[in-house]
Amino acid sequence: MRLLLVDDDDGVRALLRATFEAVDVHVAEARDADGAELEIAAARPDAIVLDAGLPGRNGLTFCAALKADPETHHIPVVLLSGSADADDVIAEEIGADAFVLKPFSPLELLAVVERLAGGLHGMPFRAERKRLPDEQLLLYARDLRHLLEREREQRRLLESAYHETVTALASALESKDTETSAHSQRVHHYAAELAREIAPEIAEDPSVQYGFMLHDVGKIGIPDEILQKPGALTQPERSLMETHTVIGEEMLRGVTLLRGGGLEVVRSHHERWDGDGYPDGRPGTDIPVAARVFAVADALDAMTSDRPYRAAAPWDQAGREILAQSGRQFDPMVVQAFVEREPLLRRIRAELAVLAA
Repeated sequence: MRLLLVDDDDGVRALLRATFEAVDVHVAEARDADGAELEIAAARPDAIVLDAGLPGRNGLTFCAALKADPETHHIPVVLLSGSADADDVIAEEIGADAFVLKPFSPLELLAVVERLAGGLHGMPFRAERKRLPDEQLLLYARDLRHLLEREREQRRLLESAYHETVTALASALESKDTETSAHSQRVHHYAAELAREIAPEIAEDPSVQYGFMLHDVGKIGIPDEILQKPGALTQPERSLMETHTVIGEEMLRGVTLLRGGGLEVVRSHHERWDGDGYPDGRPGTDIPVAARVFAVADALDAMTSDRPYRAAAPWDQAGREILAQSGRQFDPMVVQAFVEREPLLRRIRAELAVLAA
Protein backbone atom coordinates (compact mmCIF):
# COMPACT_ATOMS: atom_id res chain seq x y z
CA MET A 1 0.00 0.00 0.00
CA ARG A 2 1.20 3.53 -0.82
CA LEU A 3 0.32 6.26 1.63
CA LEU A 4 0.77 10.01 1.14
CA LEU A 5 1.41 11.80 4.44
CA VAL A 6 0.88 15.57 4.32
CA ASP A 7 1.97 17.41 7.47
CA ASP A 8 4.33 20.33 8.11
CA ASP A 9 5.55 18.83 11.40
CA ASP A 10 8.81 16.98 10.66
CA GLY A 11 8.58 15.01 13.90
CA VAL A 12 5.06 13.75 13.19
CA ARG A 13 6.07 12.67 9.68
CA ALA A 14 9.17 10.84 10.95
CA LEU A 15 7.26 8.97 13.64
CA LEU A 16 4.40 8.01 11.33
CA ARG A 17 6.81 6.93 8.62
CA ALA A 18 8.64 4.67 11.09
CA THR A 19 5.36 3.17 12.27
CA PHE A 20 3.87 2.57 8.83
CA GLU A 21 7.02 1.31 7.13
CA ALA A 22 7.47 -1.23 9.93
CA VAL A 23 4.35 -2.95 8.55
CA ASP A 24 5.35 -2.61 4.87
CA VAL A 25 3.36 0.51 4.03
CA HIS A 26 5.26 2.70 1.56
CA VAL A 27 5.11 6.32 2.73
CA ALA A 28 5.46 9.38 0.50
CA GLU A 29 5.62 12.77 2.23
CA ALA A 30 4.77 16.40 1.65
CA ARG A 31 4.95 19.47 3.89
CA ASP A 32 2.13 21.41 2.21
CA ALA A 33 -0.66 21.19 -0.38
CA ASP A 34 1.61 22.15 -3.29
CA GLY A 35 4.06 19.38 -2.45
CA ALA A 36 1.19 16.94 -2.05
CA GLU A 37 -0.10 17.74 -5.54
CA LEU A 38 3.33 16.95 -6.98
CA GLU A 39 3.44 13.61 -5.13
CA ILE A 40 -0.06 12.69 -6.34
CA ALA A 41 0.89 13.54 -9.94
CA ALA A 42 4.04 11.40 -9.66
CA ALA A 43 2.33 8.31 -8.21
CA ARG A 44 -1.28 7.96 -7.18
CA PRO A 45 -1.51 7.00 -3.45
CA ASP A 46 -3.91 4.44 -2.04
CA ALA A 47 -4.78 6.81 0.80
CA ILE A 48 -3.88 10.30 2.05
CA VAL A 49 -3.33 11.35 5.66
CA LEU A 50 -3.80 15.11 5.69
CA ASP A 51 -3.18 17.61 8.47
CA ALA A 52 -5.95 20.21 8.70
CA GLY A 53 -3.57 22.98 9.77
CA LEU A 54 -1.19 23.11 6.80
CA PRO A 55 0.63 26.38 5.98
CA GLY A 56 -0.70 28.19 2.91
CA ARG A 57 -3.72 26.29 1.66
CA ASN A 58 -4.91 24.53 4.78
CA GLY A 59 -5.87 20.90 4.86
CA LEU A 60 -9.61 21.58 4.87
CA THR A 61 -9.40 23.57 1.65
CA PHE A 62 -7.08 21.07 0.02
CA CYS A 63 -9.29 18.12 0.99
CA ALA A 64 -12.33 19.84 -0.52
CA ALA A 65 -10.37 20.42 -3.76
CA LEU A 66 -9.27 16.78 -3.90
CA LYS A 67 -12.82 15.54 -3.49
CA ALA A 68 -14.14 18.00 -6.10
CA ASP A 69 -11.61 16.80 -8.73
CA PRO A 70 -12.80 13.67 -10.68
CA GLU A 71 -9.14 12.53 -10.90
CA THR A 72 -8.67 12.36 -7.14
CA HIS A 73 -12.11 12.24 -5.54
CA HIS A 74 -11.91 8.45 -5.05
CA ILE A 75 -8.67 8.58 -3.00
CA PRO A 76 -9.55 8.08 0.69
CA VAL A 77 -8.54 11.04 2.87
CA VAL A 78 -7.98 10.87 6.61
CA LEU A 79 -8.06 14.34 8.12
CA LEU A 80 -5.86 15.05 11.16
CA SER A 81 -6.56 17.96 13.45
CA GLY A 82 -5.37 19.17 16.81
CA SER A 83 -8.02 21.88 16.93
CA ALA A 84 -11.49 21.67 18.43
CA ASP A 85 -12.64 23.90 15.56
CA ALA A 86 -12.42 20.94 13.19
CA ASP A 87 -14.89 18.16 13.91
CA ASP A 88 -16.73 15.29 12.30
CA VAL A 89 -19.33 17.58 10.73
CA ILE A 90 -16.72 19.78 9.02
CA ALA A 91 -14.82 16.71 7.89
CA GLU A 92 -17.97 15.30 6.34
CA GLU A 93 -18.81 18.61 4.63
CA ILE A 94 -15.44 18.75 2.84
CA GLY A 95 -15.59 15.07 1.88
CA ALA A 96 -12.98 13.58 4.24
CA ASP A 97 -13.42 9.85 4.65
CA ALA A 98 -12.28 9.83 8.27
CA PHE A 99 -11.42 12.35 10.98
CA VAL A 100 -8.72 11.74 13.61
CA LEU A 101 -8.16 14.14 16.48
CA LYS A 102 -4.59 14.81 17.65
CA PRO A 103 -2.88 13.43 19.65
CA PHE A 104 -3.59 9.97 18.27
CA SER A 105 -2.27 6.42 18.32
CA PRO A 106 -0.32 5.67 15.12
CA LEU A 107 -1.61 2.09 15.15
CA GLU A 108 -5.19 3.34 15.43
CA LEU A 109 -4.51 5.65 12.50
CA LEU A 110 -2.99 2.74 10.57
CA ALA A 111 -6.15 0.70 11.15
CA VAL A 112 -8.28 3.55 9.76
CA VAL A 113 -6.02 3.94 6.70
CA GLU A 114 -6.04 0.20 5.96
CA ARG A 115 -9.82 0.06 6.28
CA LEU A 116 -10.32 2.96 3.88
CA ALA A 117 -7.68 1.81 1.40
CA GLY A 118 -9.45 -1.54 1.32
CA GLY A 119 -12.69 0.17 0.34
CA LEU A 120 -14.38 -0.25 3.73
CA HIS A 121 -16.14 2.94 4.76
CA GLY A 122 -17.96 3.59 7.98
CA MET A 123 -18.26 6.00 10.87
CA PRO A 124 -15.28 8.36 11.20
CA PHE A 125 -12.75 7.37 13.84
CA ARG A 126 -12.03 9.53 16.86
CA ALA A 127 -10.39 8.87 20.21
CA GLU A 128 -12.56 7.44 22.98
CA ARG A 129 -11.68 10.44 25.12
CA LYS A 130 -9.98 13.79 24.64
CA ARG A 131 -6.26 13.25 24.92
CA LEU A 132 -3.81 15.77 26.29
CA PRO A 133 -1.16 17.17 23.92
CA ASP A 134 1.73 15.72 25.94
CA GLU A 135 0.28 12.24 25.45
CA GLN A 136 1.47 12.04 21.83
CA LEU A 137 4.97 10.78 22.57
CA LEU A 138 3.57 8.31 25.09
CA LEU A 139 1.20 6.99 22.43
CA TYR A 140 4.05 6.65 19.95
CA ALA A 141 6.19 4.86 22.54
CA ARG A 142 3.36 2.44 23.34
CA ASP A 143 2.77 1.68 19.70
CA LEU A 144 6.49 1.25 19.01
CA ARG A 145 6.69 -1.30 21.82
CA HIS A 146 3.71 -3.14 20.32
CA LEU A 147 5.35 -3.16 16.87
CA LEU A 148 8.62 -4.43 18.31
CA GLU A 149 6.82 -7.20 20.15
CA ARG A 150 4.97 -8.18 16.98
CA GLU A 151 8.19 -8.06 14.92
CA ARG A 152 9.94 -10.21 17.53
CA GLU A 153 7.14 -12.79 17.38
CA GLN A 154 7.20 -12.80 13.58
CA ARG A 155 10.97 -13.30 13.67
CA ARG A 156 10.53 -16.22 16.07
CA LEU A 157 7.98 -17.82 13.75
CA LEU A 158 10.25 -17.24 10.75
CA GLU A 159 13.22 -18.80 12.54
CA SER A 160 11.07 -21.77 13.52
CA ALA A 161 9.95 -22.25 9.91
CA TYR A 162 13.56 -21.89 8.72
CA HIS A 163 14.71 -24.53 11.21
CA GLU A 164 11.96 -26.90 10.07
CA THR A 165 12.98 -26.37 6.45
CA VAL A 166 16.65 -27.07 7.20
CA THR A 167 15.69 -30.20 9.14
CA ALA A 168 13.55 -31.38 6.24
CA LEU A 169 16.40 -30.77 3.80
CA ALA A 170 18.82 -32.71 5.99
CA SER A 171 16.31 -35.57 6.21
CA ALA A 172 15.89 -35.57 2.44
CA LEU A 173 19.66 -35.90 2.09
CA GLU A 174 19.66 -38.85 4.47
CA SER A 175 17.01 -40.57 2.37
CA LYS A 176 19.49 -40.29 -0.55
CA ASP A 177 22.42 -41.54 1.53
CA THR A 178 20.31 -44.37 2.91
CA GLU A 179 22.73 -45.73 5.50
CA THR A 180 23.12 -42.49 7.45
CA SER A 181 19.70 -42.25 9.11
CA ALA A 182 19.56 -39.39 11.68
CA HIS A 183 23.27 -38.66 11.09
CA SER A 184 22.78 -34.89 10.80
CA GLN A 185 20.72 -34.78 13.99
CA ARG A 186 23.31 -36.72 15.99
CA VAL A 187 26.36 -34.80 14.76
CA HIS A 188 24.53 -31.51 15.31
CA HIS A 189 24.04 -32.40 18.97
CA TYR A 190 27.56 -33.80 19.39
CA ALA A 191 29.17 -30.73 17.84
CA ALA A 192 27.07 -28.30 19.87
CA GLU A 193 28.11 -30.11 23.07
CA LEU A 194 31.80 -30.03 22.15
CA ALA A 195 31.55 -26.36 21.19
CA ARG A 196 30.15 -25.49 24.62
CA GLU A 197 33.36 -26.83 26.12
CA ILE A 198 35.89 -24.92 24.00
CA ALA A 199 34.07 -22.11 22.15
CA PRO A 200 30.68 -21.30 23.72
CA GLU A 201 30.12 -18.42 21.31
CA ILE A 202 29.85 -20.74 18.31
CA ALA A 203 27.51 -23.07 20.18
CA GLU A 204 24.95 -20.25 20.21
CA ASP A 205 25.62 -18.97 16.68
CA PRO A 206 22.60 -19.83 14.46
CA SER A 207 24.82 -19.82 11.36
CA VAL A 208 27.08 -22.48 12.86
CA GLN A 209 24.12 -24.54 14.06
CA TYR A 210 22.67 -24.62 10.54
CA GLY A 211 26.11 -25.46 9.18
CA PHE A 212 26.25 -28.46 11.52
CA MET A 213 22.91 -29.68 10.19
CA LEU A 214 23.66 -29.06 6.51
CA HIS A 215 27.35 -30.02 6.47
CA ASP A 216 26.84 -32.73 3.84
CA VAL A 217 24.24 -30.96 1.69
CA GLY A 218 26.72 -31.01 -1.20
CA LYS A 219 26.26 -34.78 -1.43
CA ILE A 220 23.08 -33.99 -3.33
CA GLY A 221 25.46 -33.46 -6.27
CA ILE A 222 27.20 -36.84 -5.84
CA PRO A 223 25.84 -39.84 -7.83
CA ASP A 224 23.98 -42.48 -5.82
CA GLU A 225 26.24 -45.24 -7.08
CA ILE A 226 29.16 -43.57 -5.33
CA LEU A 227 27.29 -42.61 -2.14
CA GLN A 228 25.88 -46.11 -1.72
CA LYS A 229 28.80 -48.15 -3.06
CA PRO A 230 29.33 -51.15 -0.74
CA GLY A 231 33.07 -51.41 -1.39
CA ALA A 232 36.03 -49.07 -1.31
CA LEU A 233 35.96 -46.09 -3.68
CA THR A 234 38.40 -45.83 -6.55
CA GLN A 235 40.63 -42.77 -6.63
CA PRO A 236 38.47 -40.99 -9.26
CA GLU A 237 35.36 -41.82 -7.20
CA ARG A 238 37.00 -40.54 -4.02
CA SER A 239 38.04 -37.32 -5.77
CA LEU A 240 34.46 -36.80 -6.89
CA MET A 241 33.13 -37.53 -3.40
CA GLU A 242 35.48 -34.95 -1.93
CA THR A 243 33.90 -32.23 -4.04
CA HIS A 244 30.77 -32.35 -1.87
CA THR A 245 32.26 -29.77 0.53
CA VAL A 246 32.73 -27.19 -2.22
CA ILE A 247 29.39 -28.05 -3.83
CA GLY A 248 27.67 -27.55 -0.49
CA GLU A 249 29.33 -24.19 0.08
CA GLU A 250 28.31 -23.00 -3.39
CA MET A 251 24.73 -24.16 -2.84
CA LEU A 252 24.42 -22.27 0.45
CA ARG A 253 26.49 -19.18 -0.31
CA GLY A 254 23.43 -17.02 -0.93
CA VAL A 255 21.64 -18.07 2.28
CA THR A 256 21.97 -15.17 4.72
CA LEU A 257 21.69 -17.21 7.91
CA LEU A 258 24.58 -19.45 6.84
CA ARG A 259 27.08 -16.75 5.98
CA GLY A 260 30.14 -16.90 8.20
CA GLY A 261 30.58 -19.84 10.54
CA GLY A 262 27.96 -22.01 8.87
CA LEU A 263 29.63 -21.90 5.46
CA GLU A 264 33.00 -22.57 7.08
CA VAL A 265 31.65 -25.78 8.58
CA VAL A 266 30.22 -26.91 5.23
CA ARG A 267 33.47 -26.25 3.35
CA SER A 268 36.11 -27.21 5.93
CA HIS A 269 34.74 -30.07 8.06
CA HIS A 270 37.02 -32.57 6.26
CA GLU A 271 40.21 -30.57 6.80
CA ARG A 272 42.79 -32.22 9.07
CA TRP A 273 44.92 -30.74 11.84
CA ASP A 274 48.07 -32.02 10.04
CA GLY A 275 47.07 -30.34 6.77
CA ASP A 276 46.29 -33.52 4.83
CA GLY A 277 42.55 -32.90 4.58
CA TYR A 278 40.39 -31.39 1.85
CA PRO A 279 39.38 -29.29 -0.03
CA ASP A 280 42.09 -26.73 0.83
CA GLY A 281 44.67 -28.64 2.86
CA ARG A 282 44.48 -26.09 5.69
CA PRO A 283 46.47 -27.08 8.81
CA GLY A 284 46.05 -26.43 12.53
CA THR A 285 44.39 -23.22 13.59
CA ASP A 286 44.07 -22.14 9.94
CA ILE A 287 41.00 -24.38 10.01
CA PRO A 288 37.98 -22.48 11.37
CA VAL A 289 37.23 -23.52 14.94
CA ALA A 290 33.66 -24.57 14.17
CA ALA A 291 34.95 -26.94 11.47
CA ARG A 292 37.57 -28.36 13.86
CA VAL A 293 34.86 -29.04 16.42
CA PHE A 294 32.59 -30.59 13.86
CA ALA A 295 35.33 -32.86 12.47
CA VAL A 296 35.45 -34.78 15.76
CA ALA A 297 31.64 -34.98 16.03
CA ASP A 298 31.38 -36.18 12.43
CA ALA A 299 34.07 -38.82 12.83
CA LEU A 300 32.53 -40.09 16.06
CA ASP A 301 29.17 -40.65 14.41
CA ALA A 302 30.71 -42.07 11.22
CA MET A 303 32.62 -44.69 13.19
CA THR A 304 29.65 -45.68 15.38
CA SER A 305 27.15 -45.93 12.50
CA ASP A 306 26.69 -48.60 9.84
CA ARG A 307 27.99 -47.71 6.39
CA PRO A 308 27.46 -49.46 3.05
CA TYR A 309 31.05 -50.74 3.18
CA ARG A 310 31.32 -51.69 6.91
CA ALA A 311 29.43 -52.27 10.14
CA ALA A 312 29.38 -49.77 13.01
CA ALA A 313 32.29 -49.86 15.47
CA PRO A 314 31.66 -50.00 19.23
CA TRP A 315 31.58 -46.62 20.97
CA ASP A 316 34.70 -47.30 23.05
CA GLN A 317 36.69 -48.26 19.97
CA ALA A 318 35.64 -45.03 18.26
CA GLY A 319 36.72 -43.08 21.32
CA ARG A 320 40.15 -44.69 21.29
CA GLU A 321 40.58 -43.83 17.62
CA ILE A 322 39.71 -40.18 18.27
CA LEU A 323 42.33 -40.06 21.03
CA ALA A 324 44.89 -41.68 18.72
CA GLN A 325 44.26 -38.99 16.08
CA SER A 326 44.85 -36.06 18.44
CA GLY A 327 47.35 -33.74 16.78
CA ARG A 328 47.07 -35.63 13.49
CA GLN A 329 43.52 -35.60 12.18
CA PHE A 330 41.99 -33.64 15.04
CA ASP A 331 42.66 -30.50 17.05
CA PRO A 332 44.07 -31.66 20.43
CA MET A 333 41.91 -29.10 22.23
CA VAL A 334 38.74 -30.57 20.67
CA VAL A 335 39.89 -34.09 21.50
CA GLN A 336 40.30 -33.00 25.13
CA ALA A 337 36.77 -31.57 24.99
CA PHE A 338 35.62 -34.97 23.74
CA VAL A 339 37.25 -36.63 26.76
CA GLU A 340 35.52 -34.17 29.13
CA ARG A 341 32.10 -34.47 27.47
CA GLU A 342 32.18 -38.14 26.40
CA PRO A 343 29.57 -39.29 28.97
CA LEU A 344 27.19 -36.56 27.74
CA LEU A 345 27.80 -37.51 24.10
CA ARG A 346 27.06 -41.14 24.88
CA ARG A 347 23.83 -40.09 26.60
CA ILE A 348 22.83 -37.96 23.59
CA ARG A 349 23.19 -40.96 21.29
CA ALA A 350 21.07 -43.12 23.58
CA GLU A 351 18.33 -40.49 23.87
CA LEU A 352 18.18 -39.92 20.11
CA ALA A 353 18.03 -43.67 19.53
CA VAL A 354 14.99 -43.86 21.81
CA LEU A 355 13.30 -41.00 19.98
CA ALA A 356 13.99 -42.64 16.60
CA ALA A 357 12.62 -46.00 17.72
